Amino acid sequence: MANIKFIGIHKSFGSNKIITDFNLLGKEDEFLVLVGPSGCGKSTLLRMIAGLEKIDEGEIFINDQKINELHPSKRQTAMVFQSYALYPHMNVYENMSFGLKIEKRPKDEINAKVMQAAKILKIEELLERKPKQLSGGQRQRVAIGRAITRNPKIFLFDEPLSNLDAALRAEMRVEISKLHKQIKTNMIYVTHDQVEAMTLADRIVILNQGNIEQVGTPEEIYNDPSNIFVAQFIGTPKMNILEINEKNIISENSIKLLGNDIQFGNIKLNKSKHFVGIRSEYLKSNQKSQFTFNPEIELIENLGNEKIAYMKYDEYQLSAKIPSSDEISNTIGFEFKDIFLFDQNGKRVKS
Repeated sequence: MANIKFIGIHKSFGSNKIITDFNLLGKEDEFLVLVGPSGCGKSTLLRMIAGLEKIDEGEIFINDQKINELHPSKRQTAMVFQSYALYPHMNVYENMSFGLKIEKRPKDEINAKVMQAAKILKIEELLERKPKQLSGGQRQRVAIGRAITRNPKIFLFDEPLSNLDAALRAEMRVEISKLHKQIKTNMIYVTHDQVEAMTLADRIVILNQGNIEQVGTPEEIYNDPSNIFVAQFIGTPKMNILEINEKNIISENSIKLLGNDIQFGNIKLNKSKHFVGIRSEYLKSNQKSQFTFNPEIELIENLGNEKIAYMKYDEYQLSAKIPSSDEISNTIGFEFKDIFLFDQNGKRVKS
């Protein structure tokens, strides 16, 4: 078991700041997912943990041991890369055992660890094959197996499923989740894919331009976003965000929204700009709802089990996620409990 702690981490490449004052405590046996858009610093952070990138400022601890200056081989971490990074001239067994041979471990120990990892990942029959004889999913299993043989305190995954097709990504997500439950070791997983983040994580860290926007369980991130960036980053289609300006503010606690008068409890609105968010799945068709409006339906995408309706109401563009069994009418409804309110800076306002 291990925990990891980040204190005041900063990282720049020249004048370009990548990570700014990153502070976080990772729990024992936790599956922690770092998610954010390209260039937000998530892979750089992973490389700093592994010792592949120098830390400009701050400290990283694993089990209360500061690792800033430790050689990568001494950090008891194992990294799985997006590109697999397998030796093409070695077979699967040799790839999985290579790190242990470098450490000059006894042959019996090497064999036992390789066979155990192969059994966990169900690749025993592939041990004699070369990487070129494997599919993408099989290669990623080998890369994960090589990490398992190291018996690390912390597994580091750097977008390991990005090169796989959609069906294989879904399959490998399940396998990685099962692996975490089986070996009960800390895993830190980097991705830009919100589906991977939501399905794999015990906790999600949402990064934006090197800053933490929010940390929480998938349920907390989805149901209680701290700002507009988080609200729109998680969820497909992204949350509808409607600008509310002075002409839509009726009083200090009520607004005009999509033709409806909406009154908030203890919230006091000023006359500056605000934003209202409603997730696509909370907009209902052909149902008696607390509030309704009549948009112009511009496009319907049929996805099999559901339909996405793209619509326009006054100056607003919205999307609604409707079950395929429901007819899409020009009357769309929503409930007060499904409304998110944000201030002019995009920060969540709660009653």
